[in-house]
Amino acid sequence: MNIANPFAELAASISPSVMAWYVVLMVLLVIGGTILDMMHKKSAKYFFENAKRQKARAVRELDSGEKMSLALKTLGHEVLTSGEFKNPKRRLSHLMTMYGFILFVVSTAVMIFGYADSADAGIWPLLWYLGAISLALGGLWFWFFIRVDVFSEGLPWYQVGRDDIFIVSLITTSVFGLLWAFTQGSTLGWVLFALFILSSTTLFGTVLWSKFAHMFFKPAAAYNKRIVWADGSRDNLPDVPDLTDPQVQEKFPDIPTYMGKKPPYMGLGIKRETPNHY
Repeated sequence: MNIANPFAELAASISPSVMAWYVVLMVLLVIGGTILDMMHKKSAKYFFENAKRQKARAVRELDSGEKMSLALKTLGHEVLTSGEFKNPKRRLSHLMTMYGFILFVVSTAVMIFGYADSADAGIWPLLWYLGAISLALGGLWFWFFIRVDVFSEGLPWYQVGRDDIFIVSLITTSVFGLLWAFTQGSTLGWVLFALFILSSTTLFGTVLWSKFAHMFFKPAAAYNKRIVWADGSRDNLPDVPDLTDPQVQEKFPDIPTYMGKKPPYMGLGIKRETPNHY
């Protein structure tokens, strides 16, 4: 399938070097916003200081092979498949948004830096459209049907706060990008292009106030969680013993008194309810 490069026609009006410098500026805004976010929230300082405390509480030292194994499990479960989401709809929406965003951004950079003067950019235009569509569908699905406030607070979809900058700018960037690509060469196309640039600038320029930096901290936090449970520090949480163990019952005599020597399985607990709250 030969799909035209949407940035090739744009190059007739806007220099490819200008487009390239815009991409570089957006990258710098993300880097700067992430650094300012870490300085403001002191998240990096807390992370490293907490890691030292956990290492001091560890009951065993993990070798490099165990750490590598935990890193691969984190990559496969939390990063690539978002396995921490128990709600399958929320998980699918997140994966569509995540992979759509990656395809959209990478293909945009490749076409601007490598094919800005060529209508035939190979498979990259197709990946650009697929990424934009996946990003738009995943984001819209989340916003209208899965959004946190709808379930937990009952707020309407049109009520937008500062915390919504990230998802709103994600959705509008992909939607306006697609509409611009379909209407290039017209007055409406230039209006949509301006909205596309405005949305993308908002997305990459508001990292300090949005959840954008969260995507960099999430894998590190997930990996650290596996480490502390493997080395026995358990994030300073108490161990949960086997209630049927005679030694445990001897130490806590109220267990057999109130629950018997073989305490029954306590059931699903909070998992009995469908996980609609995040």
